[in-house]
Amino acid sequence: MAEPQDFAPKQRFRSNIAPSPDGRSVAYAANPDGQHNLYVAPVSGGEARKLTDHEHNSVRQIAWSPDGKSLLYTADFQGNEQFQLYLVDADGGQPRALTDTSDRQHVLGTTLDDAVPVAPFTPDGRAVVYAGNDRDAALQDLLVQDLDTGVVTRFETTPGTELHAASVSPDGRWLLASGFHSQADNDLLLADLHEPNAPLRLLTAHEGRRLHQPGPWTADSSGFHVRHNTAGEFLTLGRYSLSTGAITDLVTPAWDVEQVATSGTTTAWTVNEDGVSRLLVRRDDELLVLPELPAGVIGSLTIAGDLVAFLLTTGTRPTEVVALDLATRTLSYLTDSAPEVAVAFVEPALVRYPTHDGREVPAWLYRPHGDGVRGVVVSIHGGPEAQERPSYNYAGLYQYLLSQGVAVLAPNVRGSTGYGKTYQGLVLRDFGGAELGDFEHAVESLRGLDWVDPERIGVWGASYGGFATLSCLSRLPDLWAAGVSMVGPSNLLTLARSVPETWRIEMVDLLGDPDTEADFLLERSPITYVDAIKAPLFVIQGANDPRVVKAESDQIVAALRERGVDVRYDVYDDEGHGFTNRANELKAIGDTAEFLLAHLRQ
Repeated sequence: MAEPQDFAPKQRFRSNIAPSPDGRSVAYAANPDGQHNLYVAPVSGGEARKLTDHEHNSVRQIAWSPDGKSLLYTADFQGNEQFQLYLVDADGGQPRALTDTSDRQHVLGTTLDDAVPVAPFTPDGRAVVYAGNDRDAALQDLLVQDLDTGVVTRFETTPGTELHAASVSPDGRWLLASGFHSQADNDLLLADLHEPNAPLRLLTAHEGRRLHQPGPWTADSSGFHVRHNTAGEFLTLGRYSLSTGAITDLVTPAWDVEQVATSGTTTAWTVNEDGVSRLLVRRDDELLVLPELPAGVIGSLTIAGDLVAFLLTTGTRPTEVVALDLATRTLSYLTDSAPEVAVAFVEPALVRYPTHDGREVPAWLYRPHGDGVRGVVVSIHGGPEAQERPSYNYAGLYQYLLSQGVAVLAPNVRGSTGYGKTYQGLVLRDFGGAELGDFEHAVESLRGLDWVDPERIGVWGASYGGFATLSCLSRLPDLWAAGVSMVGPSNLLTLARSVPETWRIEMVDLLGDPDTEADFLLERSPITYVDAIKAPLFVIQGANDPRVVKAESDQIVAALRERGVDVRYDVYDDEGHGFTNRANELKAIGDTAEFLLAHLRQ
């Protein structure tokens, strides 16, 4: 009989890949040997070369130097997210550390995570641009480091704005940066690299919550691409002019434009159509006819000449590095991570169910093959400002549960991205509020299906999904047969006071003010209702988690055990917010699956 690990991909990837400047190879971070290290795969086919051999550090973001002779990357230690910068020769060798403040973080690109391509080099390759909180743990500055001398030029931020370095203009004059206020609100700024003492220039002054996601520069440095939602619900693709300060819209679909990449006269972008990625490429003002892609999710879209490279996953195939040759219009997989298990995988179906305030909640439903009454797991994604999509999630957890006769419903409740900024904003300062009704109505919808056993419905999730799981078990206790919370906060008051210092202001906008709204935060916290929990519970936590510290899991486990409630509690001493080590991830996901099956399988 198949085991959970049989459904796991052969390797997992970080979300950021990078094609070499000549388009002949693609760099990525993967963990086939256990820890995420840096690899380079030839586009023409053949074995990938492993460039780093970290055992405890996990490679995160990566980028090629303009001359293609070296690669820059970030790595942290056992999931602590105190990222440091390293430079390694493209032919291999000992990496060179560019930063060494082990209790501070240095990040590339416009996000703390590694979800988008990064462009951290100046065009001449002599310096790298990044952001770091080495001066003050609560403030993140823009930094420019000369690679020959090690001299760092600093552009200081101010409280209330978390700066991220996007890219340098082709003429080497301007550093484009993102000033992050919250998950759905940011500004774009310019730093003058010729006048480092000049103040940052604000480009996108606005009121309310608006996103301005920086894209690639125009070749003449007169402007840059930008994805924004200033005029509507969804992210459109436009071009910002430095001379006029105006944005000219180029692509305005009825969904979010997710990514954009350019090379010469070629522009590629993706559109998130109800969770499925659609790839479009325009060359010399003409839309190209592309080979058909499977319905799934495209990530880290990049271009180098005729090479379009990206990550691709579907509901039935794990993430792979994919290359599209625009000259021949051929698609090739540069990696093969699919598990070798003799089971017919289940394609997810997009469904919607009504909720308590007249809205409809989109969700992905995975129904096992065959007849019979089934148990169901409600899987709640993290974020909450994120989106459940048709991808091979959680190291094959869904497909293993399905092979054992248990269904999965993965909803995009209010607060999820992909359905407009109004829907995304519904969860702000309302954690444990209206979205609880979305989970209740998910169960009501499932109970209306003749193939679902209403007594065998479980819930699980990680991060925000872990919080939601604890909320469901404590505040809707009669609905659930079991639950699993992974790195899930149990107390919004202590969470708001323990997140990384650069996040403190965002927490007020997201959760509420712990100094003035302590009663409100406690009223919305699962710990307040812990005595109502009666379903079997499994809690998983990383000891080094900087986002949801271990005390969040400790306190709810202690409260349950004080009542004599049997709760399983697994702590991973060498992990943070999620998993960097392959063996740890496989154990945690496998244990999660077996725990749920013990209570949901007939």
